[in-house]
Amino acid sequence: VPDGVAGMSRALPGLVETSSNLAVAGLSAEGVRVVTSQRSSVESRLTEMTARVAACGEAAGLAATSAQRYPAWTPRLDSPLLALARRTWAHSHGAEPQVKAIHAGLECGVIGRKVPGMDAISFGPTIRGAHSPAEEVHVASVGRAYAFLLALLRALAAPAAPGAAGDPR
Repeated sequence: VPDGVAGMSRALPGLVETSSNLAVAGLSAEGVRVVTSQRSSVESRLTEMTARVAACGEAAGLAATSAQRYPAWTPRLDSPLLALARRTWAHSHGAEPQVKAIHAGLECGVIGRKVPGMDAISFGPTIRGAHSPAEEVHVASVGRAYAFLLALLRALAAPAAPGAAGDPR
């Protein structure tokens, strides 16, 4: 079964684009059960990887089913909302924010599938060891994320300046 990195992003150097993870494998009275998880920032690559994993299972005599999955969400570095968020952070903190992309399933993909074309960004507190027994959140970063959310909502609610380039409204 494919496991690990299957492709890197061409648009964002160093970012994993597509991967597959062998999550659970076991035997029971009913037989063999294998659960995998695929991720990608490109929907077509996600579909291809899911099909590859299913083909491997079928070749081994297993019935392959596809359950819930996080849809792909491709980061848009030219996003007007991201531009406003960067300006808002810089104004609030006196420094440019660190803008990063991660290889994970994000709610932006889920919501974006329901609202095609919607501009979206993802941000939050500092979390280490996510989804593991060692998961922890940096408590002070929760307050910073909340303050940033309020500032960004105020910026979105403010009337656009005449001729403002990149305004997400």
